[in-house]
Amino acid sequence: MKEEFKPFDASEYLETIEDMAGYLDACLDEDTGDGMLVRLALKDIARAYGMTQIARDTGLGRESLYKALARGGNPEFAIIMKVIKALGLKLHACTA
Repeated sequence: MKEEFKPFDASEYLETIEDMAGYLDACLDEDTGDGMLVRLALKDIARAYGMTQIARDTGLGRESLYKALARGGNPEFAIIMKVIKALGLKLHACTA
């Protein structure tokens, strides 16, 4: 029997807002400083939530969001904050 594999898609496992917040929090902890892990996490979360709804809530186009949150994307911090707010999440700081 031949095994079949499919790429892992985190968005398939993000069912609740608590799952999404925990995932983003873990990615913030593990990001190396270039923001790539956080961007990809936000993309996964936005896909789980509904990219069309996030686009509407942020006032940005779906394709612009995909591009901004892609591996090679470099979105302005304002876009990141709009996405986080549209998802119903908050960022907060604590001592390391």
